[in-house]
Amino acid sequence: MTVAPKREDYDVVVIGAGPAGLAAAATSAEAGLSTLLLDENIGPGGQVFRAIASTPVTERNQLGADYWVGADLVQALRASNAEVIHRATVWSLDRNLEIAVSVGGASAFVKAKRVILATGALERPFPIPGWTLPGVMTAGAAQTMLKSSALVPDGRTVIAGQGPLLWLLAAQILRLGGRIDRILDTTERGNYFAALPHAFAFLASPYFRKGLSMMREVKAKVQVVSGVTELVASGDGQLAGVSYVAGGKRETIPADLLLLHQGVVPNVNLAMAAGVDHRWDDLQLCWSPVLDASGNSSVAGIAIAGDGAGIGGASAAVVRGRIAARAAVEALAPAAAPKLPAMAALRSDLAKAERGRSFLDTLFRPAPQFRIPAGDTIVCRCEEVTAKDILDAVAIGATGPNQLKAYRRTGMGPCQGRLCGLTVTELMAQARAKTPQEIGHYRLRAPVKPITLAELAAVPKSEDDIKAVVRG
Repeated sequence: MTVAPKREDYDVVVIGAGPAGLAAAATSAEAGLSTLLLDENIGPGGQVFRAIASTPVTERNQLGADYWVGADLVQALRASNAEVIHRATVWSLDRNLEIAVSVGGASAFVKAKRVILATGALERPFPIPGWTLPGVMTAGAAQTMLKSSALVPDGRTVIAGQGPLLWLLAAQILRLGGRIDRILDTTERGNYFAALPHAFAFLASPYFRKGLSMMREVKAKVQVVSGVTELVASGDGQLAGVSYVAGGKRETIPADLLLLHQGVVPNVNLAMAAGVDHRWDDLQLCWSPVLDASGNSSVAGIAIAGDGAGIGGASAAVVRGRIAARAAVEALAPAAAPKLPAMAALRSDLAKAERGRSFLDTLFRPAPQFRIPAGDTIVCRCEEVTAKDILDAVAIGATGPNQLKAYRRTGMGPCQGRLCGLTVTELMAQARAKTPQEIGHYRLRAPVKPITLAELAAVPKSEDDIKAVVRG
């Protein structure tokens, strides 16, 4: 693995080494295009295949067959001529396809003819009272520790929320000998009826059998409470208990660890900062980039693949990565395109991979009370801004997330709105009786990730640059 980019310009730069990024980089490099893959993690895989090249978990059944698919993707990438840089923080991308990246404490700029964003997904915010207490984590964070270090909970553990990842994590924790005291399922009862029209496609999808067997495996060992309508984490400076309401009855149970999860949403910050058009997705309740069938965005030369293009799962992400890369090859080196799988075959693969997705999106659509908090519940963790603070700002004239920055500094901390953006949009939309599309999202600018002044100062400078700021 290299330390800094070897060149100043590339045919294709892929950002993100998850399922989509691995597939895209290997495909474009295989076609002979100069390809650079940038990723901020220590190794390849993204979240789905995290630590695939280094995990201490060696028994394949513990993480499941789907996880080990990542090893084949990494092998294909390493067999190609793609240049790969890990621990690389991409902090800027502009309409000229110039990318700013920090590696090893120094920043550099590279230029691309095509950029494929494969920045993946983030866990949806789950703003309940007490969610900022030590001892409360996201399911994704717990899964990161499990995959990279084989660490599993051994104290009193509660998992709360909904969605496929919740059940997968529970199964993985149990297989590795970890402890789960209770699972609190927040899936709304009405969602089961709403999902019925999509059930046939789901029954014919690979999700069905996998999901059913995983849920059976978990339910055989853990008490599962369904129909949870309220959730509160409590404790004095540390999580001590979890209170919930199900079936009209309230119960409080002691807990050392609470893992929260209610689905994932596209990580849109870099795409938004580059000026890519986004729309509010009413089914997945998030912002999604506006793309054509090949993943091309509203900014010429920028394509988006994988869950950053809309949540579709790992199998769909791999195919989307290949589609975006093939489109880049068709544009830059048409003679090489016949070496790759045909676009029609790839689109057919994508349709298969996405079969059953509408059922999952409808069934696991999070309830309003777990998305739109009230009172003293923290919304912006970086600046410790509560739901009440935001509603007070709306009452005195804040019209959208960008105006709110001036009133409350929301979205101006290190996460730059990744943890609060959706909550702020939905909270303000509800307060102003508008749609999320009308309210909008934070305006994002470079740097989209925190970087130091030293990293900026280390950017290579020409003699003209120096003369521009040094007096003669």
